[in-house]
Amino acid sequence: MTIPLPKSLLVLLLWFAGLGAAAQFAKIAVPFDQLQAAYPGIGAQVGWLLSLVSLVGVFLGIVAGNLVARFGAKRLLLLSLALGGALSLWQSSLPRIELMLISRVIEGLSHLIIVVAAPTLIAQLTAPRFMGLAMGLWSSFFGVSFAITAWGVIPMLGEQVLPPLFLGHGVLLLGLSGLVLLFVPTVFQHDNTGPAPRGFVASHITAFRSPRISAPAAGWLFYTLTFVSLVAILPEKLPLEVKELAVGAMPLISVIGSLAIVPLLLRRFSAVQIIIAGMGAAALLVIATLAIPFGLASALTLFAVLGLIQGGSFASVPALNSDVQDRALSYGLMAQAGNTGNLLGTPLLLWAGDIGGEAGFFASTAAIYALGALAHLWLARQRRAIPNQAVL
Repeated sequence: MTIPLPKSLLVLLLWFAGLGAAAQFAKIAVPFDQLQAAYPGIGAQVGWLLSLVSLVGVFLGIVAGNLVARFGAKRLLLLSLALGGALSLWQSSLPRIELMLISRVIEGLSHLIIVVAAPTLIAQLTAPRFMGLAMGLWSSFFGVSFAITAWGVIPMLGEQVLPPLFLGHGVLLLGLSGLVLLFVPTVFQHDNTGPAPRGFVASHITAFRSPRISAPAAGWLFYTLTFVSLVAILPEKLPLEVKELAVGAMPLISVIGSLAIVPLLLRRFSAVQIIIAGMGAAALLVIATLAIPFGLASALTLFAVLGLIQGGSFASVPALNSDVQDRALSYGLMAQAGNTGNLLGTPLLLWAGDIGGEAGFFASTAAIYALGALAHLWLARQRRAIPNQAVL
């Protein structure tokens, strides 16, 4: 038996699970200099502590979606939170680097299942009229978690950051696992009376061939090719006195765009239309920097527009897919695309900057957004050719 809780609070609980999943990245990325000091003499190998989690998502995103569809979102979310919590508690002992790397691979599986199972549950819990707001909230989990870690948690921990940071993160995930067990209704687990889940190969074929399942991930790939990259690269193009402000403000302004603007726009436009408009506006803003000097206002405006893509992309999954299994596959494919974009984006844009200078960097960024908009338009055309399919 679960304890009844208003659906709005259940959505918040699942969002907190997303914050915990994002902290699996933030606990490594934010105090990265201290991590290097804790593992001296291993050089670039320490960077794998961050990227291994993404690599798992690159290869197993659709697998995660199929597992959620097969075994139920609540059950998989419980296990993944508990696994992530136990790993983080163990990591607080700062084991030798080989064991730490292995733990991060396993943690990548935990992270992947959380970011597929939690939004699948949110979509099941939320009434259609509140779907845009709920998905906008979910889309903010990464930026909010990084901001809390950087501006709230790290300053409180003093000089010895890593052990208490990992310990606190482990306690958080284990506590969230218990709360999910107590409060998330079992009725929202997988319905075993429905159609049989697809096999591994069939899941991939279904996801990639379907213009409904694949559309959110297609746009998300182009978005994630730039988002983390711009957070890392753009501050270096700004005056010294605003660099630190920009690093924290850019992700947060995108969250505001996602939470405040997308739900309002969804009253008049579809999620896919919002994504296409956001991609087009972002491309134009980036192109404008070739003629207008780039500054903090330009960076913040760009990230506010990126919030439209962020919120619209997560809202497009339930908008295009009514079946629970299809939603789980779509979120899994989004996770796969997102991890691919995060992994490749920064090297790609740095290479463009090396070859073409600042003009090459900004032109390549604009081209990525233009390709994202074209991908959505092409998939909308594919849906139009299928009877009774949503188009935009």
